[in-house]
Amino acid sequence: MSQTKYILSLDQGTTSSRAILFDNEQNIVCVQQREFEQIYPHQGWVEHNPMEIWSSQYGVMNEVIAQSGVDPRDIAGIGITNQRETTILWDKNTGRPVYNAIVWQCRRTAPLVDELLQQPGMADYIRENTGLMPDAYFSATKIKWILDNVPGARERAEAGEILFGTVDTWLVWKLTGGKVHVTDRTNASRTMLYNIRTLDWDDTLLKALDIPRCILPRVADSSEVYGTTDLCGVQVPVAGIAGDQQAALFGQGCFAKGEAKNTYGTGCFLLMNTGDTICRSHGLISTIGISLNGKVEYALEGSVFVGGAVIQWVRDGLRMIQESRDAEYYAQKVPDNGGIYIVPAFTGLGAPYWDMYARGAIVGITRGTTQNHIIRAAEESIAYQSADLVAAMEKDTGVPITSLKVDGGASRDQFLMQFQADILNKDVLRPAIRETTALGAAYLAGLATGVWKDRDEIRSLWHCNMTFTPAMPEAERARLLSGWHKAVGRSSDWAEHEKTLSGF
Repeated sequence: MSQTKYILSLDQGTTSSRAILFDNEQNIVCVQQREFEQIYPHQGWVEHNPMEIWSSQYGVMNEVIAQSGVDPRDIAGIGITNQRETTILWDKNTGRPVYNAIVWQCRRTAPLVDELLQQPGMADYIRENTGLMPDAYFSATKIKWILDNVPGARERAEAGEILFGTVDTWLVWKLTGGKVHVTDRTNASRTMLYNIRTLDWDDTLLKALDIPRCILPRVADSSEVYGTTDLCGVQVPVAGIAGDQQAALFGQGCFAKGEAKNTYGTGCFLLMNTGDTICRSHGLISTIGISLNGKVEYALEGSVFVGGAVIQWVRDGLRMIQESRDAEYYAQKVPDNGGIYIVPAFTGLGAPYWDMYARGAIVGITRGTTQNHIIRAAEESIAYQSADLVAAMEKDTGVPITSLKVDGGASRDQFLMQFQADILNKDVLRPAIRETTALGAAYLAGLATGVWKDRDEIRSLWHCNMTFTPAMPEAERARLLSGWHKAVGRSSDWAEHEKTLSGF
């Protein structure tokens, strides 16, 4: 390519909005980030101000243009990746939200899910047709809550005056001056209203929740030109959309069936490309992995509730370390875990256990136990939980994961990544560019605007920064995993007694 072309990624997350400018060789030219307010009206409720989401994202977008010095005429397109499931309803004439965004973490609609599941066969219908576990996590009951609780909202929605969108839809609508109301299939598949088999909004679920179809956006591919936005007087195409975890899967180049990535953040998100197969699972979610050229590829997703957060707890709760990155140093001060296991079930256990009454446990303490053993056990717990997800995925799909691509903050921890490789007995591959979520959105926009020709070219751009190769003897691996599963058993149902005492 004779002239350098650029792609602007808008990475709208749960606590901050970021903009990253990539060139056509995937080099990061400039990054800007801005945090915004988290709103907690009641216990268990989480909201954002949609106008602040927009202003923070718009602000960092313009700061990147200003600071990079890149001519907007050389920006081929904009890709968007976003916090998933968060729900916004707004007036299509004024552009004003009718209520704050209800965030994916918000639990206020759990009673609405319970009501929905009173309908015979509904739980199985949701799992079969949306791929999801019925839960307040997803957008559907959040939409119903706003329609039921904001005065006049339902009447205005039925009159065609109200629009719904996840954060990607809201940003595209604002960027295009209200001309485009669209989402992509990865985000649609997280609403609990989208049928991932028929690839359309599901009338049975819309009727069950009394949600008017007219408020829903058009569902498009993850890579196409949806519209344009004005950047310093230049009309730049908005050309890529994907939810954050699917964007990371694409950014990691996991294009073949069986390829998987694990993102190590506050929690851990493991996604495996399952190709054109929707996998039924007892403990994992089936979702749309990507949608290109009218063709859908599916993914299986598992989540660990407490990943990097266990290191934050060691830092802030136990005060054993000053900074999170210190954990790696102290973990290596002892030759092994000294028989110590930490099960960080602070809010129960996620996939594949789904035990909401599990509680955190430290087991195996002896007189010889030191602070360093505790720190090491905390580090190891992240890898054990991820190993459980890998085992569940392999069992459900019958497809072996040959190697695991990793990203996220904790992937910089050399000790953790080596232990992950050892306990999985698989190579762990860490990419040169760890901004894989934003990179995935950039790839999608670049494919739609001709910056990159196809996925083969993108795959050729992916560079491994480091490969962690398993070196643990099989007997030791088996012993450690046996100890871990025994420790999980000790933490299981721990709060059941409290539940009985409290009368719930």
